[in-house]
Amino acid sequence: MFGIKTSLFALIFSVIPLLAVAAPIAIKVVVISMFEYGEITGDRPGEFQFWAERLPLEKSLPFPAGEFDLRLSEDGVLGICTGGGIANATASVMALGMDDRFDLSNAYWLVAGIAGVDPEDLSLGSAAWAKFVIDGDLLVQIDAREIPADWPYGIIPLGSDKPAKVQSDLSTGWTVDTIKFALNDSLVNWAYRLTRDVEIPASGSLAKFRAQFGDNPNAMKPPFVTIGDTLSSSTYWHGHHLNHWANDWVKLYSSQQGNFMTSNMEDSGTMTALHRLARINKVDANRVLVLRTASNFTVPPPGKTATWSATAEYPDKGRAALEAAYRVGSVVVKALVANWAQYQNELPR
Repeated sequence: MFGIKTSLFALIFSVIPLLAVAAPIAIKVVVISMFEYGEITGDRPGEFQFWAERLPLEKSLPFPAGEFDLRLSEDGVLGICTGGGIANATASVMALGMDDRFDLSNAYWLVAGIAGVDPEDLSLGSAAWAKFVIDGDLLVQIDAREIPADWPYGIIPLGSDKPAKVQSDLSTGWTVDTIKFALNDSLVNWAYRLTRDVEIPASGSLAKFRAQFGDNPNAMKPPFVTIGDTLSSSTYWHGHHLNHWANDWVKLYSSQQGNFMTSNMEDSGTMTALHRLARINKVDANRVLVLRTASNFTVPPPGKTATWSATAEYPDKGRAALEAAYRVGSVVVKALVANWAQYQNELPR
């Protein structure tokens, strides 16, 4: 009997290690991209491909709750491609944050993607680090054929009865709390200082296209890096009147601190998910960076219609913007990883 008990205990304790759950992988940086044209590697690049091939992100991990497999580097950088639009971004980032395979408590988050840009501020291929992410879908919109004659555009805040002109116009009725997101000011400044001299290549076709915007000095420049804010909307909008609205909207919802430069389709969803995850201590919402790079302008060139401009292929197929997202963003990712002993517990300044 004694021998049987001894054998039974030995069997139990030999099985326990096999039942132990593997420790979650500690992630240093999460790179968030939004779309791919086909496969993650080896074909026409979207926003994810350069990261997977060049950083590189060698290991592929299944991600059934997402749109694409995850990719992981040997030194703790995790890549995700969320799928396009606010709904996809929200769902994918939330699913990643709840994935028990990863410890994201100290992770930095870098959104790196292309965008439409205001020619008043940026040239094609340029990169802008955002201090504010402002949602552009949570609003009231009037049919363009029925806009009152004294309105500059047919968009008004939730709860309002007219276009907002001053800060008080934003608090006239019901609203939601996921319209404005302010990023960590010091972290954004650090990222900009680290990358402001990064060289971004641009083709001759880009120079030819931007030459049409002679009344906009910034649009005429070779690609450069700056700080500028982003408007998030799953609705792909375009044209001078809506560009006017975008500038007003970002200023109003950022308490006059922001400057609209880039238009994206996902970032308010990403920020909503990250802030929800921060509530349950899964992530640190102070460790988020948003980098958007210029693939096209938000208004047509002189002599062209908004319809033509909104549906035309991006100049140089957006290649300069994809290059910029990786070239500028990877400088920050590599700096965080190389100095992880410091940045794990202390934010860069």
